[in-house]
Amino acid sequence: MQTSRRQFLKSSIAAGVGLTLPRTATRAAAPRTTGANDAVRVAVIGMGGTDVVGGVGGRGHQLIAALRQVPGAKIAALCDVDQAFLQRELKPFKDRGEEVATYSDLRRVFDDKTIDAVVVALPNHWHALATVWACQAGKDVYVEKPFSYDIWEGRQMVAAARKFGRMVQIGTQNRASPLLRKAFGELRSGRLGRIRFAHALVYRARVGIGKVTAPTPIPATVDYDLWCGPAPKSPLRRKQLHYEWHWFWDTGNGELANNGVHVMDLCRWALGQDQPPPRAMSIGGRFAFNDAAETPNTQIALLDFQPAPLICEVRNIRTGEGAAAMGSFRNRSRGLIIDCEGGYFAGEASGGAFFDRQDKKIQDVANDGGARRLEVTHLSSFIAAVRSRKTSDLIAEAIEGHRSTVGCHMANISHRIGRAASPDIIREKVRPQPELMDAFERCRTYLRDNGVDLAATPAVLGPWVTYDAAQERFVGEFAAEANALARRKYREPFVVPKIV
Repeated sequence: MQTSRRQFLKSSIAAGVGLTLPRTATRAAAPRTTGANDAVRVAVIGMGGTDVVGGVGGRGHQLIAALRQVPGAKIAALCDVDQAFLQRELKPFKDRGEEVATYSDLRRVFDDKTIDAVVVALPNHWHALATVWACQAGKDVYVEKPFSYDIWEGRQMVAAARKFGRMVQIGTQNRASPLLRKAFGELRSGRLGRIRFAHALVYRARVGIGKVTAPTPIPATVDYDLWCGPAPKSPLRRKQLHYEWHWFWDTGNGELANNGVHVMDLCRWALGQDQPPPRAMSIGGRFAFNDAAETPNTQIALLDFQPAPLICEVRNIRTGEGAAAMGSFRNRSRGLIIDCEGGYFAGEASGGAFFDRQDKKIQDVANDGGARRLEVTHLSSFIAAVRSRKTSDLIAEAIEGHRSTVGCHMANISHRIGRAASPDIIREKVRPQPELMDAFERCRTYLRDNGVDLAATPAVLGPWVTYDAAQERFVGEFAAEANALARRKYREPFVVPKIV
């Protein structure tokens, strides 16, 4: 199907399209004891390192700045197991003459009856337990992405929100983009024809984290037992405690669930999928860095949504100069591409455009300035829901976070139970999926341009893993191996309970 620029603009103006946010029913919560005009008292749990190598400036630190711009929200408490981080964030409050409580143990936050809601900006392995404990204590929760550390935990988080009548929102702030809402409405209205597939691009250069020959001392300012929480309390075998936990399976989920989940969530939204994919597979590996980390720095994940699948490409290696060393797809190195019979949309929350099948631009989708305030808008919806007790006020309610994160977990599980395979074997495996074949060949070129030969250093080919959403478990071939990775073993007393 071919769509001319004139036809597209005409149909767009006539339609005035928009997407309806999903609504999720919840139990009625107990009425707030504060007055309607009183501020919602929020505790931020997890400050993050503002000067940690490889980090982005401390997620909790960033959320504090955004929360201060949200009408009706008051930061009433700060919590972190690292006293250095806690004191760093406390100082500006003192300088402004503002009172704020401080805690080292998040359990004391949940005991504090003056706290209405919590913002969880902890490492992934803490997301579920912090959320469940908060819900049990009557607190509403804004939890950073990825929603959960594993599939089973995500389901308990959703169940806790339902059972205890809490507002739970995931920090996928791009869902607050009116620009993307309009663009996705155009696509789903069918004006470019049937959607064929969605493509998520995460080309982000990183460097290796190095190796150590002996356990690294834990910073004296850190309560390491609390930092580990549900994860094994093992000797630290990397140069720094903070941020690098992303690249180890005991505590993190790699780049796919770190930055990939943002774009994969948007793709699922554009596709109109309200369940995890029925099956997924992965191709990838950790190349070039020769470091201590475990998770892939190059990965192609295929989530086999029907009728239109989702492909996510992660690229972290850049040995050459300039962004071109990481390659591009349809002139983009980040964001999403939604491919249709009559053209495609390419963009992100800061802008994009519609193109025809010959890559000729049909229409710009210009940045309206909203991208600069996505964080504040997203947090504002959470505070609004805390007040109204309506999940419909949430932009990214718990179930949305769970569904998108399950896709990341499925692809990572495929990778973890996969085996190294030659390029020829991988080609044969992916031949039935032309878009996946194209992604693999482009990935080979990118790796070759960065000094990696897949013939000499094979990628890991993960098998198809099949997920039954009704049973909430993997089925079919490789089910035993996949289910073993869908729920972790816990370290007492940091055990995520089963919510019934």
